[in-house]
Amino acid sequence: MKHANRTSARLLGTGVAAAMLLLAGQAEASESGASVYLLGSGGAGAAIVPPIEGVFLVDTQYYYSGEAGVDREFVIGGNVVAGLDATVNANFATALWVPTTDLGGGTLAVGLVLPIGGPDVEVSATLTGPGGRQIERSKSDSAFVMGDPLVTAIWGWKSGKTHIAASTLINIPIGQYRKDKLANLAFHRWAADVSLAGTYLDEEAGWDVSGKAGFTFNGENDYTSYETGTEFHAEAAVEKKFNKTWSAGVQGYYFEQVSGDSGAGARLGDFKGRVAGLGVTGAYNFLLFGKAPATLRLHAMKEFEAKNRLEGESIFLDFSMPLWVKMPPGAGS
Repeated sequence: MKHANRTSARLLGTGVAAAMLLLAGQAEASESGASVYLLGSGGAGAAIVPPIEGVFLVDTQYYYSGEAGVDREFVIGGNVVAGLDATVNANFATALWVPTTDLGGGTLAVGLVLPIGGPDVEVSATLTGPGGRQIERSKSDSAFVMGDPLVTAIWGWKSGKTHIAASTLINIPIGQYRKDKLANLAFHRWAADVSLAGTYLDEEAGWDVSGKAGFTFNGENDYTSYETGTEFHAEAAVEKKFNKTWSAGVQGYYFEQVSGDSGAGARLGDFKGRVAGLGVTGAYNFLLFGKAPATLRLHAMKEFEAKNRLEGESIFLDFSMPLWVKMPPGAGS
């Protein structure tokens, strides 16, 4: 029974971390060529959800730095700009509730994400400002703001070593949106992502092979009259667990916008974006206070082949743990 409990604890820690990554939201405004879905979040254990009823917490510290040359134009907050350089330091506090592990033979989880952080944006030239004003000068902007909250639902199944999870993520446009400014964390628009993930987890051999794909459907920013098109994302990861504590692997992603931007604010046309990324991931699993399974997971990603998007690097660290769980009968014996 003790061995079974240790195995359950490891699966619980892995499930919390993986399910929380299904909740993460991007940290940049849509008109800048970025998206609601956080690229890099569909890594190892992408389809694993907590195998027990309870309430779980994750705290994600996210850093991104990207740039585009002076010959590249973007629309940000109603401004047409060129020569974009952006840095984002953001924190995502996420709560996940698993009310049942027996819904249609699977586990249901629902959650809420609250982003807060400090975007820092610099442009070489502002070509057109709000209201059609013609401006030609460099400009920078930074802020510490709260972004739009996101809600999610995840439905996961397990058969042997195979895990499958369907998820949806909805961006609610009630965050702190700074009109006519370059630096924003909020999108000021509705958006919904639907994704399907799969994980093959061999606990004995220590291998995790995961993949995830989905579409993001975007509404209109009613202030800038900018409607972002539909976006596709696909991710994959392979990770090796060396022992009960440490694991490491590689992961990558591909993103492509499949329908063009529209609306009066889309002054650069359909502006379809594309980017790929490749990087590494690693996890440290441990018992907090001697009994609560917790996980620290690091992601480090490098982007390439960007079109109508920034190209840069991201590093983010996830800390996850259960706040309360409903243990099954006999689990403590």
